[in-house]
Amino acid sequence: MAKIIAVANQKGGVGKTTTAINLSSCLAVAEKRTLLIDIDPQANSTSGIGFDKANIEMSIYDVLIGRKKMVDIVIPTELSYLSVAPSSISLVGAEVEMVSMMSREHILSQALAPIVDMYDYIIIDCPPSLGLLTVNALTAAQSVMIPIQCEYYALEGLGQLLHTIKLVQSNLNPSLEIEGVLLTMYDRRLNLSRQVADEARKFFDSRVYDTIINRNVRLSEAPSFGKPIILYDILSSGAENYMALTKEVMSR
Repeated sequence: MAKIIAVANQKGGVGKTTTAINLSSCLAVAEKRTLLIDIDPQANSTSGIGFDKANIEMSIYDVLIGRKKMVDIVIPTELSYLSVAPSSISLVGAEVEMVSMMSREHILSQALAPIVDMYDYIIIDCPPSLGLLTVNALTAAQSVMIPIQCEYYALEGLGQLLHTIKLVQSNLNPSLEIEGVLLTMYDRRLNLSRQVADEARKFFDSRVYDTIINRNVRLSEAPSFGKPIILYDILSSGAENYMALTKEVMSR
């Protein structure tokens, strides 16, 4: 049975999609059967893993509105052990369409039930909001990974996310846990990066991963080529960071 991890932070630009893509890819390289679910209407995980979002015929949108089953939309990637459930621009209207549905918060969870034994890991890339799509992801997941960028206002708004997680735990998914807090965009030359890392460790304690994702040009370039960092530049510090994170995730 798959371990389902939602990668979530309602703040944009924190390395959420980069983490979803590269964690999924590194798990696949470790020969873990992995499914990456892109539930963000911007579809950046879909394009970042190598697919033209304009040419996606069936997406997670079709699953959420009940038009297709999850198995119908999953497509293989160039990594043998990695598949993706793509997103599309149609997902923008999904939250409105889902409002009137029965058990609307459990739609994704119910859709995953028939395929959960086909994978070792399912990674869900959430949108940068705390709407119904993110709530569906948190309800379906066993744990949530929270990326935090090492920049100004890094911890701002996290209280809102933690409040949402508590509400989901209380009302929808009692077994949901915080998988870990991941420090991203770390620049060892800056005092600010060290300060944010220290603050995060004070607040989250042992839930902060030992692995830190450093600022890396190659890591920033990879999505524009539709490749995870291990296929774009396996010798880069970005690749080293995500391979180390993957080992940590697997050991936990």
